[in-house]
Amino acid sequence: MRLGCVLAAFTPLPAAEFVAVAREVEQRGYHRAWIGEVSGYDAVSVMALIASATERLHVGSAVVPVQTRTPVVLGVTAASLNHFAPGRVALGLGLSSPTIVGDWHGLRFAPALQQMREAVEIIRRVAGGERVTFEGTFYRVKNFRMTAPPPAEPVKIVLAALGPEMLELAGEIADGVILNWIPPETVPESIQHLEAGARRAGRTLAGFEIASFIRTCVTDDAAAAREALARDITGYAIVDAYASFFRSSGFGAEVDALDAAWRAGDRAGAVKQVSPRVLDGLGVVGDEAFCGKRIAEFARAGLTEPVILPFAPAGAGGDPRPALLRTLRAFS
Repeated sequence: MRLGCVLAAFTPLPAAEFVAVAREVEQRGYHRAWIGEVSGYDAVSVMALIASATERLHVGSAVVPVQTRTPVVLGVTAASLNHFAPGRVALGLGLSSPTIVGDWHGLRFAPALQQMREAVEIIRRVAGGERVTFEGTFYRVKNFRMTAPPPAEPVKIVLAALGPEMLELAGEIADGVILNWIPPETVPESIQHLEAGARRAGRTLAGFEIASFIRTCVTDDAAAAREALARDITGYAIVDAYASFFRSSGFGAEVDALDAAWRAGDRAGAVKQVSPRVLDGLGVVGDEAFCGKRIAEFARAGLTEPVILPFAPAGAGGDPRPALLRTLRAFS
């Protein structure tokens, strides 16, 4: 089993301290550090920083939206990163949200699989050094060719996926998938959709990466951590795509109750609708032995890379770093 980790909670640190964390997770045997991008640091810059400061640690974006950079830019970016850290880079792509794409960037948002399909094709061709002319529904490229040499190894592209259609697309056209907020019990169902997509492309999932973010807190105060996890889940459950996904994972009653409380303006009441079984399914909270066993269950369910996303409740002094590091260090 290979382990990944998410370093998002550490990105506000000064560069030297952040690099120290990246080097520590490399020394502790983590396979990959995943870097997200919403409204904080740019994922590509952080990936370049980590890659240049480490020797073996792989880096991946989880995820950058295909809507906020052109596929040509993403192709050149992926090729550049693969030159800087050969064989250690995964470009994680996703379809973003109306808020990020429409409100923040002023661009048209259309959650269409076709946009992802077109973007991946262009990115691969650009990063491979081809002269690209493309006429699609979402993108148009005329006679572009990257002047830098293509990297020795092909760009590795992984897709963020929740529902069946995106999972099947990932199985068809990508090198891997990034799952999120998924209990181990439903991982096999997701893999079935990946296999269906792979069959459509005439291939298997041999060598295909199946990673999943797992909110994890190794702690002696499980109650406080579970309360923080419940608030986090609530923030996602009020988003339609995640609400639908949580329902399909067997948490429909809780999502409906949460949604009703939220719409009534009862924010605290909404958080209370996150039941113990939801917390147990979507997060890992407890002592080191318990968390280790639970992460192993995710691996047995079919993940090739469980990804530790450390979190910590707000503690005395307001510095979460010791708690976050405790969680990361528990999985050396």
